Amino acid sequence: MTMLRYLDAGESHGKALCVIVDGVPSGLPLSAPAIQEFLQARKQGYGRGGRQKIESDHVEILSGVRFGKTIGSPISLLLRNEDYANWQSIMDPEASAPGDYQPITTPRPGHADYAGYVKYQTGDIRDVLERSSARETAMRVAVGAIATLFLGQLGIQTISYVLSIGSALIREEHYDTATIANLISKSDCRTIETEAENQMKNEIDEAARAGTSLGGRIMVVVAGVPIGLGSHTQWDRKLDANIARAVMSVQAIKAVEFGLGAKSADLPGDQVHDSFGVAQGTIVRASNHAGGIEGGMSNGQPIIVKAAMKPIPTMKNPLQSVDLTTKQAVPSFFERADVCAVPAAAVVCEGVVAIEIANALLEKFGGDSLSEIQSRIQY
Repeated sequence: MTMLRYLDAGESHGKALCVIVDGVPSGLPLSAPAIQEFLQARKQGYGRGGRQKIESDHVEILSGVRFGKTIGSPISLLLRNEDYANWQSIMDPEASAPGDYQPITTPRPGHADYAGYVKYQTGDIRDVLERSSARETAMRVAVGAIATLFLGQLGIQTISYVLSIGSALIREEHYDTATIANLISKSDCRTIETEAENQMKNEIDEAARAGTSLGGRIMVVVAGVPIGLGSHTQWDRKLDANIARAVMSVQAIKAVEFGLGAKSADLPGDQVHDSFGVAQGTIVRASNHAGGIEGGMSNGQPIIVKAAMKPIPTMKNPLQSVDLTTKQAVPSFFERADVCAVPAAAVVCEGVVAIEIANALLEKFGGDSLSEIQSRIQY
């Protein structure tokens, strides 16, 4: 059975990020500039910090591609951290720590700092924060780009946008991928309503002045998915379960929903389930409250995934913490961070959803080459 697998590595301020992607069929057109477009989208968004101005995120394809097409062997990608030049003295893998180096022993509430410090016992929170940083998501966006390009060859489109930031939210959701793409191309917040975007920007500006941060909600739409991806037969083959796991693995994501999501619990059944009908001899649905998945399987409707992102834990106006060495109460430390990264998180979530859809499609249809898979899918 063909499976799409990947393993990434690298620290936020280390030399580079890298990833190996296995299971990509041969014959898929792929280039560094094509992947670059997705990485550039991740860098954008009102409220991003100074790191985005430093990193060009220039991806290098090291293997698995020849003459502009995948060849079926593992694809390896490299993304050099340009900021490493400013951190080399404390991030060099083989050098000794500088004599004046002070380990970080004050955890930030809401971050991986404390649990990682206790778990790995290295005595330095930097050993935790460098890998738990959202910088790691750059490589997942790169893998997601490959998955998205693969799905595009099969008539499947993915798109993501911001539903809310702070208390500012859009009035009406959109599900047509072409419409969404057009609207977000004009938006600094990757959203679809100008009035809502203006409110989002105002809230981000206010948060910046207050030294705090903002979270929000995002939506991922996947259109053109054939019926029957995933399965009801085992827990680990359910498509929604695998998508939810992937989205929850993205830094700062705290909740995932499909279609109506949590609202389903508040409504009677006749307002939740999507009734069937027939139009010109074709089975149709009156709504898509299920979000395109029933019984762990795609049902032919657009897949609608929503995710909630918490505010970033690193803030200029820090919360109270404790020095883990002295046990004295101190403010948590501040290291350069975004005020709001919800638009970037939308791009990351879109990427990991695309990976799960691609994997489920490969499981169902199989095939080692793009042409073979295309011949097996009935449109």
